[in-house]
Order: sequence, then C-alpha cells, then structure tokens
Amino acid sequence: MAKAASKNAKVKDLKASAEAKNWSKVIRAVRSPKTGAYTFKEQIIHKDKVKDFLAAK
Repeated sequence: MAKAASKNAKVKDLKASAEAKNWSKVIRAVRSPKTGAYTFKEQIIHKDKVKDFLAAK
C-alpha cells in the first residue's frame, strides 16, 4: 500500500509551481559583427524584466 503525501508537501509544491510561473526563457538572435552569422542568446529571467532583456543590445 502506498504512503499518502502529506498536506505540507502539497502546499510546498503549489508554492513552488506558483513561483515558477513568474520566470520565462527568452531567446534573442544576435548578429555577429565579424561573420554576419546569427547566434542565439538565451536566458531564464523574471517575467517583469523580459522587455528590458529584449531592448538591450
């Protein structure tokens, strides 16, 4: 018979999943000045700072 998960474990998982929804993976194409080829810069950042990341060069 399997052991039931405790209430504290469920609450902890809900808090962690709620916090994880505030982060996004952002990928930006960056052109190399030397070769002209594109490379991709990717980061996991907070959803409030996405526009700042994309605006920066």
